[in-house]
Formats: sequence, structure tokens, C-alpha cells
Amino acid sequence: MTAIVVSSFIFLASLAIIFSEKLHRTITAVAGAAAMVIAGLALGFYNEDRAIAAIDFHTLGLLLGMMVLVSLLQPTGFFQYLATLAGQLSGGRPVLLFVFLGTVTTVLSMFLDNVTTVVLIAPVTILISEILGINPIPFLMAEALLSNTGGVGTLVGDPPNVLIGSAANLSFGDFLRNSLPVVVVVWLVVLGLLLYLFRVELRRIPTNAKAIQGLNPKLALDDPVTANKGLVVLGGAVALFFIHHLLHVSPALIALTAAAVALLWIRPDMHQVFERLEWNVLIFFMALFVMVGGLEAAGALEGVAEMVARAGSANPTLLGVGLIWVVAILSAVVDNIPITIALIPVIEGLGAAGIDAGPLWWALVFGAGFGGNGTIIGSTANVVVVSLSERTRRPITAVMWARHGLPVMVVACLVSSVMYVLLMNWLQ
Repeated sequence: MTAIVVSSFIFLASLAIIFSEKLHRTITAVAGAAAMVIAGLALGFYNEDRAIAAIDFHTLGLLLGMMVLVSLLQPTGFFQYLATLAGQLSGGRPVLLFVFLGTVTTVLSMFLDNVTTVVLIAPVTILISEILGINPIPFLMAEALLSNTGGVGTLVGDPPNVLIGSAANLSFGDFLRNSLPVVVVVWLVVLGLLLYLFRVELRRIPTNAKAIQGLNPKLALDDPVTANKGLVVLGGAVALFFIHHLLHVSPALIALTAAAVALLWIRPDMHQVFERLEWNVLIFFMALFVMVGGLEAAGALEGVAEMVARAGSANPTLLGVGLIWVVAILSAVVDNIPITIALIPVIEGLGAAGIDAGPLWWALVFGAGFGGNGTIIGSTANVVVVSLSERTRRPITAVMWARHGLPVMVVACLVSSVMYVLLMNWLQ
């Protein structure tokens, strides 16, 4: 009992500090992981070997491989090219620009990290808005909200998906078959809702609409040769993701192999590549794995799994819908990554107890992905966009986000809940 209390206290205290943002979340997670191992050694429920075994290196390998591919595309100007092209195609009309930029961000977020996508698209969005003489805030918020929504659709689109895919042995094709149809419907509803919420801003006539036609998207491509090479390798990796289960290899191996091929073909400056990699994210994941491993070793998650199993045996459909909403709310107030890592062993325990865990994995996917839209700190992409909005005349505030992001979260969860009930027998 002492082990359960101590391990739970360490994990919850770490989450509280992460939520308060008094320390960088990676520093907090590493400190929490160290405290968990030390407490485990002192109380006899955890040690260094079990901590290392708790780390999911398949998840880390997939993330690292995709990060390398993105870091090679980043300086080529490819993302800026797409954003500028979307601006040109809109003809300076705010509603079309809103839809085009939101669509570009969504599609990129299905295959690349959401944070990297908004970091590269948002500055171009601000530039285009300044040229047109319109408010960039609706476009910036839509890009974050739609990137979070679209990222739910694929295995590599969102970190929680990578975690869940590795734990539940779900393939890239499984996500396309089970998650993507739900995401398409949710995305269309969310896009319509955003157009309604920002209807006043989008009705304003740009003061300099003709200037957008003077933009040349090709000028945004700083290195088209490297961009073409990177896209070829990325396309090959995505193609192999579809058939990795037939090849009997993991997505992590495909991603790391693609990264190696791209590095050998492009021959970049490795110091610059390493500088662009998000090492803090990988370390954050490792530390969370260690902390949750300690919770599991102490037996803290067994009681949760048993309690949920009793509720789920009475009504499995209600359990799945409830999981969507609970995870979404927790993801909105903390962060979807630690919530996902903590709940994975619980769902595994439900499967071991005889409950069909197949649909529950997808409930976790939907809750973690859509819940991040609810608050300004619900996802890292939100935080990045808010930071970039400080370059504008009217930066995004927490209240402003709540007026738009919270309705998006609620509507997305409502739509996904309905579709979950309708497709429950299909979600496996």
C-alpha cells in the first residue's frame, strides 16, 4: 500500500508541476522519473532494470526517425511554399484563405509533427495577413485546432497515436481504416464551426487583396533539390507504413531506415540537423515511461483497471464514450501525452480482464487527440501558436482561446462519441 501511495504521489505531483508550468515539462518529468526509481529502490517495488524495460523504444524510434525527416525538409522552404500557394489560390478572399491554410495544415499534420507544422506555417500566415490587411488571429487559431484534429487520423499524426499504436500493435492501415473516417467527419464539422465562430472577422474586406497575387510561391523554396529528395524518402516511408505488417517490421524501423537513407542521400550538416531535432520531446517521453512503469510496478494501476472493468462489464459502449470525454477533459487541462501513457496500462489490464479492448484503444485516440483543443495549454501546438501570435497587434489570450477552442473540443467529442457508438463493432 505504501508503494502505491508514494508512486501515485510522485506521478500526480509531477503532473501538477507540468500543469503549473513553474518548470519546463522535460525537467519536471526527468526529476519525477528519478524520484520514482529512488522510491522504488527504497521500498523494493522498482529498480533501474525495470525502469529501462518500461521505456517503449518502438515509440521513440518512430518519433526520432520522423523528426530527422522533418528536420531535413525544414530549411528547404517546402512548408512555406505550400502556405504561399494557398494564399495565392485564395485570391485574397478571407474565407477561401481560411479553408486553404486550414486544409494545408491539416494534411501536413497527418504525416508530420503538429508543432513543426504550425511553427513553419504560422509565420507565413502572419505575413499573408499583413499583406492583405486582415486579422491573422482566426487563421492562426484555426491552424492549431485543425492540426490537432487532423493529426488524430494517422499513426504518425500525433504523439498519443504513436504511443497507442505501439502498445496495441496497431498498424498504419488500422488508423486509416478506423480513425481517419471519424476524423474526416469531425474535421468537416469543426471547419464549419470555426467558419461560424470567426464569421465577423472573415467578412471584413481586405484592404490590399490584389497584392496577394504578386506572391510567387516558388521563391519560398530555398532548396528545391533537397526538398524533392526529402519528399521522395518521406513518401517511400509512408508507403511502407501501409504494408509494414506484411513485411513483419515495425514502423520504428521504417522511420529510422528512411531517416538513414535521407541522411546518406542529402548529406546535410549534421550539427544543424541535431540542433533542429526535438530532443526535449524524446527525453520527456522516456521520463514519462519510467514514471508510469513505476506506477504499474507498485500496483497503482491495477485498482483503477479493476474499477473500470466492473463499470465496463455492465455497459461496454458507455465505457468507451465515457473514456473519450474523461481523456479529453484531462488532456485539455494537463497534456495528452502523460494522460495517454498513464491510461495505456489500464486498457491493457481491461483486456486481460476479459473486456474487448479493441474499441477502447480508439476511444483513447479520440479523447487524447480532440481534447487538446480545449484550452490554451491542451497541446504543444496551441502553446506555439499563442507564442507566435505575440508578433501580431492582438495576441491570443486564454479567454480568446476558450471562446473558440472549447466549443471545438466539445463538438469534436460529441461527433466522435456518436460515431464511436455507431461504429463500435467496426473499431477493432
